Amino acid sequence: MRNGAKTGIITGVAVAVLAAGGYGAYSLVGGSDDKDAPAAKKARTVVAEPPSAEQAAAGTKDFLDAWAAGDLAKAASLTDDPAGATTALTAFRDQVKPSGLTLAPAGPATPAAFASATGSPSAAAKPPATAPAAPTPGATDSPSATAPATPAAPAGVLMGFKARAEFEGTNRVWDYSGFLSVVKMSDNTPAVHWAPSVIHPHLAPGETIGVQPLPPLAGNVVDRNNKPLTGASITPLIPTLQAKVAKLLADQNKDQNDNGTGVVITNAADQNSVPDRLFTIVDPKPPKPFKLTIDNTLQAAAEKAMTDLGGKKGSIVAIEPSTGQVLAFANAPVTGLNRAFQGQLAPGSTLKILTSTALLEAGVNPDTPVACPTLSSNPKKIPNSFPDAYPNNTLQQDFMISCNTAFIDQGLTSLKPGALTTTAKDVYGIGLNWQTGLPSFDAVVPDAGTNKDEQAMQSIGQGKVQMNPLAIASITATVQSGSFKQPILVAELPQQKAPRDLGPDVAGKLRQMMAATATGGTAKDVMAGISDNAGAKTGSAEATGIATTNSWFTAYRGNLAIAAEVEGGGHGVDAAGPAVASIIKAAGNR
Repeated sequence: MRNGAKTGIITGVAVAVLAAGGYGAYSLVGGSDDKDAPAAKKARTVVAEPPSAEQAAAGTKDFLDAWAAGDLAKAASLTDDPAGATTALTAFRDQVKPSGLTLAPAGPATPAAFASATGSPSAAAKPPATAPAAPTPGATDSPSATAPATPAAPAGVLMGFKARAEFEGTNRVWDYSGFLSVVKMSDNTPAVHWAPSVIHPHLAPGETIGVQPLPPLAGNVVDRNNKPLTGASITPLIPTLQAKVAKLLADQNKDQNDNGTGVVITNAADQNSVPDRLFTIVDPKPPKPFKLTIDNTLQAAAEKAMTDLGGKKGSIVAIEPSTGQVLAFANAPVTGLNRAFQGQLAPGSTLKILTSTALLEAGVNPDTPVACPTLSSNPKKIPNSFPDAYPNNTLQQDFMISCNTAFIDQGLTSLKPGALTTTAKDVYGIGLNWQTGLPSFDAVVPDAGTNKDEQAMQSIGQGKVQMNPLAIASITATVQSGSFKQPILVAELPQQKAPRDLGPDVAGKLRQMMAATATGGTAKDVMAGISDNAGAKTGSAEATGIATTNSWFTAYRGNLAIAAEVEGGGHGVDAAGPAVASIIKAAGNR
């Protein structure tokens, strides 16, 4: 793991005491207060005086010979922390499992060489530590086990060694350079100053080393046509997408034998740490391209549509209705919140698609007379965005001109409390915890109960309704195809199923109403020249703190459904509409 500096082996040209201790003399063998007991062996302690060059060389060789021979007890006894060394050396044997281990002294080493091997700043730049020592594990409370109040750092000699590990089933060998420090003990013998980095220079306290599966490295990210992915809105999200997809597909891929094996350092306590691959024993299979459902051509058009907003905030999503695959999405600005997927906004009159679905299922037809008065009938009167009344309108005509009052009044008459909430979930999959591949906000159509003002606001996409372009594009895609396909960014991802399909009769009537809006309603100017096999709905939504309404627009054409929103963009045809139309034109006759 390379999360920080490795500590505990060098201070200036001296050796720092490892994590378990501080500085000064400390005991390796305890005494006894029992006067009748046999005389205890005198405590063996680290002293401040450094070992001679000959002692350092001998101490290094003896330790390495014992470790290489598998005599871990002897190797540990040649350190200043036999208990810690025993644990670590045993873990290395059992978790790395080398079939052969060769360790050869390489002579004195420099602090710079050690710092380079560990990735640490040069320890020579660090001031000498003067903290009091902690007792060595196993030491008694005798005076010899306690460090002086302000001890000097025990001087040690930094030594290098060469390590070679062999493994069963492969002719690959793992060669690396190791480092250890030799200190002088009170019995005038050398001892290896124990620290995790003696095992490997990258190993730090709290980390483990062992042989683990090596999954294939991530391959190139490509679009649905196997071209390198482009798009300023999506490329920063790729690491999040890859991690989330890997987790969602873990069970599906668990039996695939694509992994290799290798020696890895990990830190289970730090969930944000990245495993440090030290050596590959068996290569994983070559990485496969990470293929998204995105279409680069449509993605480029979506990015341009957001750039063309001239600094306004907005977002857009394009979906393939037959599969639910996301073909493009973009945000303005490109950094920060992915509002295309995570926005929580009132969608305005684009939600009249949902209200129309509930009304059609309740027995109202497109040609049913539904008056469009100037004010709604609920207690808190709501006007239209136009001044005139149309008392002889049909439901379809109300949809075409986006008459608020008609949808409010007919909804209060024909729909049971909670009908919009139920229809949103059962037909359009709203609230089913979508797993698109990226974090997303599940749209909300809360149950308004018997509150007529709340019912009124919900029927025109205001009040407590919260959507984003992903949700509205999905609603439009469901109308086009007749059944909900949960949006996804990777084709293999599982998709939630809605409790029921949109019936063919109701689906046909909705397409009829949206087609009429595209050719002769509020969307006709934006959809001019692209209204064949198409349908649309405009929307504008009031929002707290914004003087100008938010602009919404959604449309389908062929096997393509799109929704966009522009904050403060005005009417649907003013800002969001042109953005949607640009994607349709870029798609051609798909």
